[in-house]
Amino acid sequence: MARDMAKMNFSLIGFMAMAFAVVGMVGVFATYAAPLPLERALAREAALDAALEAAHGPNAEAALAALRPKLGDGAAVLAGDPAGLAARIARERPAMRAHFIAEAAEAGFNIRLIVVVITVMGAVFGSVLLSGATRRS
Repeated sequence: MARDMAKMNFSLIGFMAMAFAVVGMVGVFATYAAPLPLERALAREAALDAALEAAHGPNAEAALAALRPKLGDGAAVLAGDPAGLAARIARERPAMRAHFIAEAAEAGFNIRLIVVVITVMGAVFGSVLLSGATRRS
C-alpha cells in the first residue's frame, strides 16, 4: 500500500478535483440566470398593473410615459385612446406571458447545454491527462 501511495500523483488528483469543481461552479452560476425570465415577467405584470392605475389618476399622460421603459417591447399598449387601455392591457398579458415562457425555456436549454458541454470537455481533458500519466508510471 505504501508503494501505491508513492506512485500517486497528487497534482493530477488535485487537477481532476478542480475539473469537477469547475463543472459544479458553472452549475451554481447558472442558477443565477434561471430565474431571470420570471423576474422580468413579474416586473412587466407590475408595470401593466401600474399603467391601469395611472390611467385613472391625475396627470395620467406623464405617469404612463414614465412606465414606457418598464414595459419594453410592450410599451405600444399605452398608445391610443385611454378608454381602451384596459382592453389593450388584457390582450397584452397573455402575449407577454407566452414571450417570457419561451424565454425561460430557451434559458433552461442554454444552461443545460453549457453544463453538459463543460462536463464533457472536463472529462475528456482529464481522461487524456490521466492516461498520459499512467503510461509514464
